[in-house]
Amino acid sequence: MLNENIKALRNVKGLSQEELAIKLNVVRQTVSKWEKGLSVPDAEMVIQIAEALETTVNVLLGEEIPDSEKSDYFKTLAAKLEVLNEQHSKQNEYRRKIWRVVFTVVLVVSAIALIRYLLFFSSIYLMKNTGDTSVSTSVTVISGGDAPAYISFWYYLSVLKPVLVSVLVALISIVGLCRTQKNNIW
Repeated sequence: MLNENIKALRNVKGLSQEELAIKLNVVRQTVSKWEKGLSVPDAEMVIQIAEALETTVNVLLGEEIPDSEKSDYFKTLAAKLEVLNEQHSKQNEYRRKIWRVVFTVVLVVSAIALIRYLLFFSSIYLMKNTGDTSVSTSVTVISGGDAPAYISFWYYLSVLKPVLVSVLVALISIVGLCRTQKNNIW
């Protein structure tokens, strides 16, 4: 109801979301979230919205009250806003938990991939001839006309690309986990 009233009153005044946001010193996306019902303004912001739209808070909330009940009205208004803020905080907490699970799964998968690549590369490194004549290892040299061809930096980069991607994904997951902590450290 509050979201519909904000949108309707803004349209009646001929204001865009951007213009209302400037009047309220918020970003346009905040006004959009209010109008879509994805978030609710706190009590002070409801008063500022009512002033910016040149209306009363009770009209903004869709209620008409007599003057004799104004003190009770503010108590009920505060209670309703508290309920809305509580619902919004529960939604945010649920989303935070979902994102933490996603980041944790991605971190575990990238760590497993990184370990797999490191074991693969270490096994190639250990396949050198250690003086045991029963194991015959041969090296084929790809050569140009008179000299062996060199292996370029780009070849090594292409071989290490999965490792670099795994490290990058792991770092992004760690940052995501830090950003979604209950008491955000960033």
